[in-house]
Amino acid sequence: MEKKIKPMTGAEAAAEAMKQIDPDVVAVYPITPQTPIVETFAQFVADGEVKTELIRVESEHSAMSAVVGASTAGARAMTASSSAGLALMWEILGIASGHRLPIVMHIANRALSGPINIHCDHSDSMGCRDHGWIQIYSENAQEVYENTFLAVRLAEKVLLPVMIMQDGFITSHAVQKVKLYPELNKFAGEYKPEYYLLNIKKPFTAGPLELTDYYFESKYQQAQAILKAKEEYLKIGKELEKITGNKYDLFEEYKLKDAERVIVTSNSTAGATKDVVDLLRKNGEKVGLLKIKLFRPFPYEEIAKALEGRKIAVLDRSESFGAYPPLYGEIRSALFNKNKTFIQSYVFGLGGREIFNKDIEAVFNDLKSEKQEFVKYIGVRT
Repeated sequence: MEKKIKPMTGAEAAAEAMKQIDPDVVAVYPITPQTPIVETFAQFVADGEVKTELIRVESEHSAMSAVVGASTAGARAMTASSSAGLALMWEILGIASGHRLPIVMHIANRALSGPINIHCDHSDSMGCRDHGWIQIYSENAQEVYENTFLAVRLAEKVLLPVMIMQDGFITSHAVQKVKLYPELNKFAGEYKPEYYLLNIKKPFTAGPLELTDYYFESKYQQAQAILKAKEEYLKIGKELEKITGNKYDLFEEYKLKDAERVIVTSNSTAGATKDVVDLLRKNGEKVGLLKIKLFRPFPYEEIAKALEGRKIAVLDRSESFGAYPPLYGEIRSALFNKNKTFIQSYVFGLGGREIFNKDIEAVFNDLKSEKQEFVKYIGVRT
């Protein structure tokens, strides 16, 4: 397939994919470390490289409100955010998913305040994991680019909004080699909704009041739709694979086949973990990685099958205060009936705290002991 290779950051990769898709409306408000996404795309608009209507708003709450309005009117709409900006959107996130609007949003993961911190953790996207949005996590700039096209098709197929995550600064500002595929313009296609406010031939009511008589049914339909997204993700991924040659599984299994000890994690940390797995494998240790890609809907059965009978460390880059960390909680739930499975929770990297290869290696070594604690912390000063 035709392709060209360019050096670009994760943020630029997101903007490049948006340029190829050429959405009808993009509403934006900058926030570190998401700013380069909208900055780069705004330049494309200024240079006439896209036909997108760019709406510069006064806050992230307004940005999400604007794309909700645009999508309801029948437009293909996109935005981007991070940290406190995403938190400011939270009231409208549920409206986007509850109204079944196929909005796509890029997230450059950043810690939530307070104390204020501009560096990477996943507290922002994990904090809204139950808002009804599909969530896709990206290891590197290449995945950010390709996941954008997958997300647009998926959102418009199941009529639900999608978030695409990349690690703030670590991915969003790091220059990597990215393969660009011109034919993905055609893959994204044109958005042709059946029902939208400007279609007077099929009038409908948007955003009605639903009380005890209908609200439950609306939420049931929404829940069924997001479960269907798992199947559609795989179908669309097969189409995308024909263009890029890459796999779009629910999760990535890296040297997992004979692994006795496994780390489960997501985003850029998965890349570092692969390096450690390769190193330990050279020393004869049977270790592996399961990298989360699709987090919502969560692939419980598939993950339980992949991890059964192994010693497992789950690395969360976010806390869930008073409960198990988010990813660990999901993995533990998936393995609930697998009685021979040892699983331990680890929290790391909050507020951008570095995790080093020696830390990942220490986790693999710690699994040998099978010493269970509620949560173990990597690199924290006590």
